[in-house]
Amino acid sequence: MIPYDQLRVIDTPIHAERQGAKRHYGVHPYFTRRPYNVVRQYIQHYSRKGDRVLDPFGGSGVTAIEAFLSNRVGIQNDINPLANFIAQGIADLSKGTVTDCTRALSKVRDRCQQRVLALDDADNTAVSELLEQLPLPANVHLPANSDVQHYHDMFSPRQLAALAIIRQAIDEIPNRYARSALRLAWSAALTKINRTFLSAEGRAESRGGSSIFSIYRYKVAAKPVELSPWPTFYERAQNVLAAKEEIDREVDYRKQTGGFSGTFEVYHDDIDALRGQISPVDYIFTDPPYGGHISYIDLSTLWNAWNGTLPSYKDRQRELIVGGDLNLSEDVYIKRLDQSIRTCFALLKPKHWLSVVFQHWSTAYFDAILTAAAEAGGDLRAAISQIGDPVWSMHKKKGKQSVLAGELILTFLKTDEPKTIDANKPFDVEAAVVRILDETSNGTVYGEYLLNRVVVEAWRSGALGSLNIDRADFADIVARQGWSYDDKAHQWRHAGTMSIPLLGRL
Repeated sequence: MIPYDQLRVIDTPIHAERQGAKRHYGVHPYFTRRPYNVVRQYIQHYSRKGDRVLDPFGGSGVTAIEAFLSNRVGIQNDINPLANFIAQGIADLSKGTVTDCTRALSKVRDRCQQRVLALDDADNTAVSELLEQLPLPANVHLPANSDVQHYHDMFSPRQLAALAIIRQAIDEIPNRYARSALRLAWSAALTKINRTFLSAEGRAESRGGSSIFSIYRYKVAAKPVELSPWPTFYERAQNVLAAKEEIDREVDYRKQTGGFSGTFEVYHDDIDALRGQISPVDYIFTDPPYGGHISYIDLSTLWNAWNGTLPSYKDRQRELIVGGDLNLSEDVYIKRLDQSIRTCFALLKPKHWLSVVFQHWSTAYFDAILTAAAEAGGDLRAAISQIGDPVWSMHKKKGKQSVLAGELILTFLKTDEPKTIDANKPFDVEAAVVRILDETSNGTVYGEYLLNRVVVEAWRSGALGSLNIDRADFADIVARQGWSYDDKAHQWRHAGTMSIPLLGRL
């Protein structure tokens, strides 16, 4: 068996299959979910059956779930209770039977479908009286940038009543795994049954999403669309059942080809606290938050309030973000990003691997990651740009070359040979850009790839600490070399190069 430290590195991009797994797509929305097949290939390459695989910034659990289904010990950790609720809920779909779940859904339907549908014809007084009898979440304050001040104001009275009726019926299901599956479906439906739901223009009324996932705040729609709660929940339940069937097939395949031995663990801690809770792990694949814009805990109040899992003030202070309702500073973010990488290496066994997913314009963020890794004994062995996904975000479509897509996967070997880093040498950005463009053979290049190459070259030259890339200046440098930005393909193209459809390139 090849020793871990002699494994060949993954040195080419892996085509992302973002919609390829029902267990991750369609079950429950979350922020910045990584392509499951990319994560899975990294896990299966850098770890072995029975190994402990950790994601200290677990999010919705892609890393831990794929490790679990690959006969590893999947270790999920996140400071946001919503993230762990989703991850545990998906992992628990491996337990119980589909029959248990379908029977439970039938019982919920029998108990509350007609009551929920009757709300459409009930007058306001009747709905108000009903609400006084139903278990409702605490009416907590929302973040200061929200359109409304209190939690209940995000819902119409009928929405509140419908959600409470369905949730109450689910909570009465005796089978714990069927109950968990339906709670997951209910939580996913909550995304659309509130006044932040924005219907997609020119599409079916139900096709849309919450402003939480598009503009990253609680914006109440100017003309709220009230989807019918029961069919919205029922549709989500069907998605959860499909995910369970998929997971059952994965587990059955393992059982038929050597046995299934995957296990799943969940922790709710700041990363630094993990050092005292878990033994050293065999592999880490993680995706630290990228700083600003997405205040995960603030934006998860929609779910955490109803689940009774609102984070403490201490947890909110320790969240690794910039901004948010607590206005966390960038300096603190950089320091904590640095410390988090050091902690990852402290949690990792010697001669084992760590992969960090990151993408940002700030070279200071990259410097924090790379310097911390080197000083902790991590040797950068691969830096792979995962770009070219056919599904572009709304922000990418609007921001074009100024908004980054895809991700850079930095993979380190823990050598236990710390290096002293001086990263403040001068670096000629334009010369590096010209050299990289000259290497491009087909006349097209993704801006993200170009940026990542510059960052890694600056790092290897000992100059990343002195590098400061302004996105507008960066675009000007590329344009001066005779390249123009293709808004449709979201890449730079040299003069005279014909546009090729994205799917054709892949």
